[in-house]
Amino acid sequence: MRTSRMRDEGLPYFGPGLGHHLQPRGSSKQSGPLRDQPFPGLLQSENLSREELVDVLRAAVLDQKGPLVTLNKPQGLPVTGKPGELTLLSVLPELSQSLGLGEQELQVVQASGKETSGLVLLSSCPQTASRLQKFFSHSRRTQKPTATYCAVTDGIPATTEGKIQAALKLDHIDGVNLAVPVEPPSRKDILEGVKRTLSHFRVIATGFGCALVQLQPLTVFPSQLQVHMVLQLCPVLGDHTYSAHVGTVLGQRVLLPTESTKPRKQVLDEALLRHLRLTPSQAAQLPLHLHLHCLHLPGARPTAAPIEFLAPLPPYFSRTLQYLGLRQP
Repeated sequence: MRTSRMRDEGLPYFGPGLGHHLQPRGSSKQSGPLRDQPFPGLLQSENLSREELVDVLRAAVLDQKGPLVTLNKPQGLPVTGKPGELTLLSVLPELSQSLGLGEQELQVVQASGKETSGLVLLSSCPQTASRLQKFFSHSRRTQKPTATYCAVTDGIPATTEGKIQAALKLDHIDGVNLAVPVEPPSRKDILEGVKRTLSHFRVIATGFGCALVQLQPLTVFPSQLQVHMVLQLCPVLGDHTYSAHVGTVLGQRVLLPTESTKPRKQVLDEALLRHLRLTPSQAAQLPLHLHLHCLHLPGARPTAAPIEFLAPLPPYFSRTLQYLGLRQP
């Protein structure tokens, strides 16, 4: 796709030099201490030093133009955490120095969650970050999608595309905050933190009882996309938190009561394990197959073409698609 250079005076949001359609610098392969088997490209963040994590993130940078930096975050790396924990946020000063930004320290504008891989949008300019955050907030209010995720699901949705609506709340269960559906929500529920959530989905390909699905959240809530796919009786592959809410009765999938179902490792049937070439013990370590693939931003001017940031799929995700015969996006 054509790449055009934008003039400085036409960049009220993003700063000079941002391309129209930004492709990654290199492939989805990353350097650093990455595990080759059974899930190639999976980061072992618990074994990293700060310096090693900075090296991994520097290698994951997809584009650096003007004040904006995009990188492809590995699955399992938290963006934020408790003081002293190794997170993306905790090493931003070192990453800023490594990228030659001097005193212009990067801040997070948009990011995928800990268990999700994919795009992170950073800015070294506070004004640009503020404008972009306002843009994302406005898009949510007007229900315009700005993010597209790719997911592999255990199960195939009943329809090829549609929208998923659910009222969700956070419940503290066994020391963990979990997103729980509330139906139907009362006015009191809404006042007490229950949020109405909405996502669009589209099935891209199917094979061996699984699906490659594009997801576009129109609201923001912790674990929203995982819960939404569970409500479709098609949990995301590698979801070891919410997949337990889908059970089988007389050969038919059913939604199990939230209050009596605790998180556990995802259980896959023998046929799927064979296709994925995994043992049950390996499947218990299967990473979440949910990837922030694309961010959609407005052009520099009202008449300018929209900007897209793209992040390649992790190697383990691509291999799963290959084993299941699902075409890549």
